[in-house]
Amino acid sequence: MTLTPAEAEKILAANFAPWVLDLGLTVVGTGELSAVLRLPWSSRLAREGGGLSGQALMAAADTATVIAVAAARGGFVPMTTVQQSTSFQRAVLDADVRIEARVTKLGRRMAFADVDMTAEGATEPAARASTVYALLG
Repeated sequence: MTLTPAEAEKILAANFAPWVLDLGLTVVGTGELSAVLRLPWSSRLAREGGGLSGQALMAAADTATVIAVAAARGGFVPMTTVQQSTSFQRAVLDADVRIEARVTKLGRRMAFADVDMTAEGATEPAARASTVYALLG
């Protein structure tokens, strides 16, 4: 049973630290093994030079993975990040970012996902992440 975006929003609100919620992430869609979130542009998240900070993108990728794993499992279970590797390919300037997480393997105790982060209006990702999670419940 796939989560609806509204159910995923409730998971987001109930299970993440206030500073993560301050990013303003919203759930755009969910699928059987995926989640799409939107990270709104904010000058508060920009680094020197005006580009969106890598820390904000990494936190968004991490968060999107949790929602994708919850969608794949049909609900939230406690989990923790084991590994995240992020490659930054181009700057995001004054644009919202589409964060698309796809679960590539879901086991009983571990989950693996790939995440594409693409600036609104762009065709190529600004960053890509590979994540690994330990499922605790």
